Amino acid sequence: MGVRRLWDHFREHPAGGGLVAVPFVLIVTIAALDISTGRDIHLGPLLVIAPALTASLAGPRLTALAGALAVAAQVLIAVVLGGLTTPNHLAQTIALTVLSALVVFMRFVRERRDRALSRARSVAETAQRVLLRPPPRRIGPLQVAWLYMSAEDETEIGGDLFAFARAAHAATRVVIGDVRGNGLAAIGEASLVLGAFREGAHRYATLPGLVAALGDSVSRNLEDVTDTEHDPGEHFITCLVLEIPDDGLPAAEMINCGHPPPLLVRDQRVTVLYARQPLPPLGVCERTIEDDRIDPFTFEGGDMLVLYTDGVIEARSPSGAFYPLAKRVASFPATNPDTLLHHIHRDLLAHVGGHLADDAALLVIERTSSHRPHLTPRLPDGHHRHHPGGAGT
Repeated sequence: MGVRRLWDHFREHPAGGGLVAVPFVLIVTIAALDISTGRDIHLGPLLVIAPALTASLAGPRLTALAGALAVAAQVLIAVVLGGLTTPNHLAQTIALTVLSALVVFMRFVRERRDRALSRARSVAETAQRVLLRPPPRRIGPLQVAWLYMSAEDETEIGGDLFAFARAAHAATRVVIGDVRGNGLAAIGEASLVLGAFREGAHRYATLPGLVAALGDSVSRNLEDVTDTEHDPGEHFITCLVLEIPDDGLPAAEMINCGHPPPLLVRDQRVTVLYARQPLPPLGVCERTIEDDRIDPFTFEGGDMLVLYTDGVIEARSPSGAFYPLAKRVASFPATNPDTLLHHIHRDLLAHVGGHLADDAALLVIERTSSHRPHLTPRLPDGHHRHHPGGAGT
């Protein structure tokens, strides 16, 4: 059965089959050398290399096979050299048996952990498809690129959120937000905002009405989706909601609820769009939003908006310096959203040394000069899921 498993492994993994054979070749080589050198030189202890090496290349079954063959080789050496019951060979055989068993056990534990991580990633991918639906590359007159990085290695989503929706009139509405906390614990709160936005974006005629509905939904339902027993602190969600009309209406609107201000890129110049009267984050209090809380801005053909969460601007370098997003965006060639997002992504990872301490989301939206039909959503080149394959990779 052991030989059959080894042969099956070679057939299923032809690229790595040769490497798996190395430990078994070592067993034969070490045993032959030990026997040929006689009793003066003892190479038997080197047999422990075989199960240890197999554990890094294959599963617990092949590791157990390598351990058993190593012990058998040690017994063969003792028999040939006429010292099976001598204290030296007896101690070597017992030690090799114990070490091989430990290696097999550790490989079994590692395999169980790998399976658990695989299930966690599968759950995260499913949740991401439900919550963070990939936006279209084009929606109305807008071209979109997006990037999401989770702070937790085993998850692909967390406390940052964004969504696009077409309004009942000729406009596109966008939300980007940040839940207090990160990782899987923040998914419930993020889903609350996203669900309310997708429902309300088509229903409410004005931006203040939509934002008020988001706030009411969060205030009513926040306790149902948060773990107040283990995390009794304050729960809130910062967000930025925008409405971008279609061609012929260059004036866009935004309402900022405690979120970092967006960047407007026009002719290689970057403008920070600060809110005149920012609102408190969602979930802090219920309120009626007046029209004077709207911040209008001009968004013309060829302009780009950079929306982001605080995980980007609060990312620190090894020396403790924050990431200067506005300054860095001004230095990048902004030919299209994908290119700009690619530069930001690579530069951000280089700034922090490869790993972010907080969830981070980035959206780059360009207003094109021509209005094309709404296209089917697909993953943009600028997308990143905490593993290679996204922007900048």
